[in-house]
Amino acid sequence: MAVAVPSIDSATAAMAADLPIGELCTALEAYLSAEQIEDVYAAYRFGAAAHEGQRRKSGEPYIHHPIAVARILAGMQMDHKCLMAAMLHDVIEDTPTAKDQLAARFDQEIADLVDGVSKLTKMDFRSRVDAQAASFRKMMLAMTRDIRVILIKLADRLHNMRTIGAMSGEARRRISRETLEIYAPIANRLGISRLRIELEELAFEHYWPWRYRVVTRALQHARGDCRAVLSRVEEAIRERLSQEGISAEMVGRQKHAYGVFRKMRERKRRFCEVVDVYAFRIVVDRVDTCYRVLGLVHNLYKPLPGRFKDHIAIPKSNGYQSLHTVLAGPQGVPIEIQIRTLDMQRNAESGIAAHWMYKSDPSEASPRGLTADWLENLLDMPRGAGDSEEFLSQVKIDLFPDEVYVFTPKSEILALPKGATVVDFAYAIHSDIGNTCVAARIERRLAALSTVLRSGQTVEIITAPGAKPHPTWLRFVVTGKARANIRAYLKNLERHDAEDLGRRLLEAELANFDHDLDGLEPAVLAAYLTDAKLANSAELFSEIALGNRLAALVARRLVAASEGQDQRLDTEHRLAIKGTEGMPLTYARCCRPIPGDAVAGLFHPGRGIVVHRRECRNLGDFEHQGDRWLDLEWDDGVAMDFSTEISIDMANRPGSLASVAAALAEMGSNIENIQSRERDGHTTTLELLVNVRGRQHLARALRRLRTIPTVTRIGRVNRSAVRRA
Repeated sequence: MAVAVPSIDSATAAMAADLPIGELCTALEAYLSAEQIEDVYAAYRFGAAAHEGQRRKSGEPYIHHPIAVARILAGMQMDHKCLMAAMLHDVIEDTPTAKDQLAARFDQEIADLVDGVSKLTKMDFRSRVDAQAASFRKMMLAMTRDIRVILIKLADRLHNMRTIGAMSGEARRRISRETLEIYAPIANRLGISRLRIELEELAFEHYWPWRYRVVTRALQHARGDCRAVLSRVEEAIRERLSQEGISAEMVGRQKHAYGVFRKMRERKRRFCEVVDVYAFRIVVDRVDTCYRVLGLVHNLYKPLPGRFKDHIAIPKSNGYQSLHTVLAGPQGVPIEIQIRTLDMQRNAESGIAAHWMYKSDPSEASPRGLTADWLENLLDMPRGAGDSEEFLSQVKIDLFPDEVYVFTPKSEILALPKGATVVDFAYAIHSDIGNTCVAARIERRLAALSTVLRSGQTVEIITAPGAKPHPTWLRFVVTGKARANIRAYLKNLERHDAEDLGRRLLEAELANFDHDLDGLEPAVLAAYLTDAKLANSAELFSEIALGNRLAALVARRLVAASEGQDQRLDTEHRLAIKGTEGMPLTYARCCRPIPGDAVAGLFHPGRGIVVHRRECRNLGDFEHQGDRWLDLEWDDGVAMDFSTEISIDMANRPGSLASVAAALAEMGSNIENIQSRERDGHTTTLELLVNVRGRQHLARALRRLRTIPTVTRIGRVNRSAVRRA
């Protein structure tokens, strides 16, 4: 049935004449009523008037973009209000139109959808990163209330990626990286493979253009070489299915460039070692037929060991279901086979959007299964996230869930990210269980809370009524929900609980120096509180309990002041570095300290103590900040290898690099990494990351290198002048 497109005012009539709005309305006739299409057209009219005079960087009228976004969503058969919001998704952000105007002209539901997609442009932010993180947080929270918000944003990002050629090179790389890190993983988490694949391919092409061309050419060449073999495989499988009376749809599925590239990077393999570059998909009528087909193809060609996955019995976290197996085809060519039903195929392509398809009442469509669990977890994150960047980092963790599947005692399956621990499992069940867990039984054996889980294990959580989350859990949990709940609990501890915990931690550190809080002079504690800009000792104890101050560092400052020593030049109570001190300790990459260097430490909340050389420029004025600075010295018995960087200028002659490597090996030093650059055709600069046991060992190695005739200059590298640790 043709829809009578309402007439529009003269101001936009000329513009509308060459727009594809008519094509969209025609496409919508397949599943929307005439009244709903007219509502979509009314939203178009409003958007066209609001964006009048605006053009995209490509030069086309701006209204082309909202129409294209709506067209993408129409391909997913989204409801008419989602399409109306797509038509209007930029009017709040890019025009003077306010949210209240949209609510008055249309309704509150559409206004909320548009507002959820709009960036926070009316606020002042310190940097682009802060603004992007805050806008993303706003969008994700709106998404938990209405999933259509993120579907509109994904369609918006897809059309932007299709037209990204008009952007500058720097902008293309920035947008493409954001697409690969955030939007494509979200599409994957929601099970929308069609959007995910196109987003990944476009972002790959513009972020790594040279690598994209190399992988694409290699794929084309590999497919050409295997074309005859693959035809025989397809014909053999079709014939066997026909003999068994199984009706099935079988199509070849070529691997995508980014998928192959990602597999090469993750597995550190060459292209020729990424075997399953070609696959067949077999779609049948019922689940039991899937397993019948699996047996047939295994009888036809030998399956490769360890390459079978049953995602029907154990679906992926985004709801994806299918049987996967890899066969040794003719001439040993590995062939991947995917077997699924028609419903599984629809869900695999459209994911959560498939819930809107084939439904007469879109309001009944809602996220289900594991995707719904992920959305519910997002609601828990804002309570524990201190700022937008922290929230974004927590979401990113959950977007890359190289999964393990663990069973509850009732045989229910939970999907968790790789590396998840008992505490992550407890919080995945319920926040209250996570907050009160004290231990677990894995396969009926007692296990610690920090135990990393493996697929197939059955886990039973042991709780205690008086148990509480501990700050050290933050060191090993990996899921955003667990981290958010722990942080939220710690931040909302009763004041006296926080004070009591902080006091006990500080008392324990003071006891190492034969001191205690009651024995300290009130003036000493008062001076420290003034220097640290704290109102009272209760606030100090709370800061220690929440991990914002290190109890060991505070204790050393108080002891030094009590004994009349300078807090910054104290040597008697310096921390002796042995390589591990029972507290978070890392070595700065900017100056790479080694035993024998004069060193100092900076305390970073969440990171612990970072050790720097005293001449490192990144120390800056921190020496005057008593709450962060820590004097350090090396223990005489330290016995481990440390990494440091050296730079060598040498004549560009054959064998020069080999002579350097041989000399370092002779001195007992290992080369971790090496980079070289040619300076003037006659001289090459080598930058080496080497292992040494201390300054004396390094000095002997440098003296040995200076004896090489081709070496003209050698020295130790300090990068603190160009980047921070």
